[in-house]
Amino acid sequence: MRYYLIIVLALFLSSCVRNKNGVIQQDATQTNNKIFEVAEVIQASSYTYLKVKENMDEHWVAVNKQDANPGDVYYYDDALEMSNFTSKDLNRTFDKIYFVNQISKTPIEQITTMGNGMGATYAGKVNVKKSDAIKLEKGENEITIGQIYSNKAKYADKEIEVRGIVVKANNDIMGQNWIHIQDGTTGDGNFDLTVTTTSRVNKGDEVTFKGKIILNKDYGAGYKYDVIMVDANPVEM
Repeated sequence: MRYYLIIVLALFLSSCVRNKNGVIQQDATQTNNKIFEVAEVIQASSYTYLKVKENMDEHWVAVNKQDANPGDVYYYDDALEMSNFTSKDLNRTFDKIYFVNQISKTPIEQITTMGNGMGATYAGKVNVKKSDAIKLEKGENEITIGQIYSNKAKYADKEIEVRGIVVKANNDIMGQNWIHIQDGTTGDGNFDLTVTTTSRVNKGDEVTFKGKIILNKDYGAGYKYDVIMVDANPVEM
């Protein structure tokens, strides 16, 4: 068994090579991941912008803020293409840019449905872990995250109020801020609700959002949410 694993590892490592033009190539039969090499790095407050080389082409990629250097090689899965995207931090408009939720120096495991309470079907998307420290009492007229997931059909296409702690915030994507909140409850194995809003909130904020619950929302490029609250506004912060 040990020798078998060594052989498999050797075969995989040999599948990623540079061709005679210096382009990184990968045997598509080995993984569903895509791969690029970093040519330029620009750091902003929330995002890291990477000019990358991929398949004889150069283009821009945006990822959550992290360390990266020219020459680094990364795997990624799906990406969301944006045209004429303006970064307020950089005061710059990109004709075309790809938003990628996860890059890795090792292949990313292919998955079809997300656990860990994401409520989304997106291969390669970053998991949000459950915080055991979050335990909120339900207020009057509020619905808990656990109730939403346990009774999805009941709340579909309805405007409700939900209160939670912000555990992740991705701003200025498709004209919206994408917020993940938790309240300590769980329903149908899910504990994290994604909320889209034009309002700015920060990680750690306790916020009550009022918005519409949508089921099976598909934004394309792998962004498919089983449950999402859209066009939400903060009622209380």
